[in-house]
Amino acid sequence: MAEKIGQVYPRSPANDVHKHDVESATANAEELQKKKRMKYLIYGVAFVVFQTIVIVIFSLTIMKVKGPKFRVRSATLESFNVGTSNKPSFSASFEGQFGVKNTNFGQYKYDNATVTFAYRGTIVGEAIVSKSKANLLSTKKINFSTNLNLASTAISEWSSDLSFGILPLTATSSRLNGKVTLMFIMKKKKSTQMNCTMDLVIATRSIQNVNCK
Repeated sequence: MAEKIGQVYPRSPANDVHKHDVESATANAEELQKKKRMKYLIYGVAFVVFQTIVIVIFSLTIMKVKGPKFRVRSATLESFNVGTSNKPSFSASFEGQFGVKNTNFGQYKYDNATVTFAYRGTIVGEAIVSKSKANLLSTKKINFSTNLNLASTAISEWSSDLSFGILPLTATSSRLNGKVTLMFIMKKKKSTQMNCTMDLVIATRSIQNVNCK
């Protein structure tokens, strides 16, 4: 039998199935890659947002430097003598404790300072605060001891204070200068001053109502 020229043979079903499988596998691979890229993008955005939040919190808390608080924590009289209504004078042995409160996330090193005690604007005593340091998030406690003396002088409120039984005192300081060290490398200057009031109660020979701003 003579061979038929130009005869078209039908495609094998097996070839169609194979081609479909290849196309399906390619589509699945592309879809999988797309999902992976989207997942990585979401992770990347989430990481950036997280880092931004951390940096903002870090800047607003740890890296924010606040001035320390310099206050009288306690005060007592060891001895006390007072004059008369016609003779404004008193003397006292005075001791107690100052505090330098450091609320920063870094050590605060400060220089020398002087605390001045006064009655009605008249200086009656002083205490020296030597240079030292207050650790991070802590209060440096400083013990002090001094003598308070008021010589006979004209003070218009003396008689009323004496009859009332209370001598109002103030405790103020020279500027306490220092530096806060952050992350062991960053240093920022911060200073503060003491501004406290207290009552010397004659009847009980004690210091009461210590109040600091």
